[in-house]
Amino acid sequence: HHVLQPRFRDFGTLGRPASSHSLRYFYTAVSEPGQGLPQFVQVGYVDDQPITHYDSSTRRKRPAVPWMGKVGEDDAQYWERGTRKLHSDEQAFRESLATLQGYHNQSGGLHTLQWMFGCELRSDGSKGGYMQFGYDGRDFLSLDKETLRWTAADATAQLTKRKWEKDPAIAQGFKVYLEETCIEWLQRYLEYGKETLQRTEPPTVRVTRHKSSTEDVETLVCRAHGFYPKEIEAAWTRAGESREQETFRSRVAPNPDGTYYISLYTDVEPEERGLYRCRVAHASLSQPLALAWEGPAGLRRPRKGEGTDRGLGSGKLSFPRKDAGIRSRAARVVWGAKQGMLWGGRCDSWQESWKIGPWKERLPR
Repeated sequence: HHVLQPRFRDFGTLGRPASSHSLRYFYTAVSEPGQGLPQFVQVGYVDDQPITHYDSSTRRKRPAVPWMGKVGEDDAQYWERGTRKLHSDEQAFRESLATLQGYHNQSGGLHTLQWMFGCELRSDGSKGGYMQFGYDGRDFLSLDKETLRWTAADATAQLTKRKWEKDPAIAQGFKVYLEETCIEWLQRYLEYGKETLQRTEPPTVRVTRHKSSTEDVETLVCRAHGFYPKEIEAAWTRAGESREQETFRSRVAPNPDGTYYISLYTDVEPEERGLYRCRVAHASLSQPLALAWEGPAGLRRPRKGEGTDRGLGSGKLSFPRKDAGIRSRAARVVWGAKQGMLWGGRCDSWQESWKIGPWKERLPR
């Protein structure tokens, strides 16, 4: 039995410098709800941690992490206000999705409409923001908030672009939200969740050796895991020189407990194995590490005070935390679905819905 699956655009991993933070929102609507797939979903993130969730099944905006409960304690109407706004957004998304299907002469089938926007506070004190829309797994429309110009990905998107550019207040309103309101809420959320968002967890690092089918080459693998925040510097060196061009690295990926891991691979000649070091630097460490492969188990034996019983018992090496303060985390968000949204034609109903009262009240607060 063939099950029709929606197509989602994968926007991959967005890199951020250390000590930066982001607030992002993802909206998704599908033309036909399926098993475990509501017709409309909105999720909010601080860095890469979900903080709020709404879908067309529950029709309530709810906290996704315990510390978000503090927001409702300080603002009694926060959750109810957010729920009312999302009820309106849900209806607007359904209308816009139907409009798009009409533009593409699609009378049925499963189609997706998505929207992604957010802001960031960078480590150097600067601010950033973005807004993107998509349809059926493809880019549709994006805003350059510096020039206040829209970029359309296809002829259908041009219809919306022309409509929106007739009213400069639309782009200007988005710009104000991204640069002011969004940043203000990001700072509030960082304060509410500081015990989680600004903590540090040191990496456990292991070096292993894998023989290849030929005798003249083998692979050294360096795996760092269990660290937080996500930003980490890890590299293979040979006699102190970087081997970046000869290194294959995985993306920094999440563990179920909210920490992260990364693996680095490099091919070496067996007689030169001793020249190689895996160098790891992280906010939780008082100084960078330099690990070599040391024995059949692929482990370096810890020095006094360096390891922990848990680390040794599991065949891995753990390192002590850095004592000097807490380093705030940075954000790199992987969104495995996609983003985006659209409107035009009947999309006038969407535009009008944003003009009822201050338009930016439609954006999350």
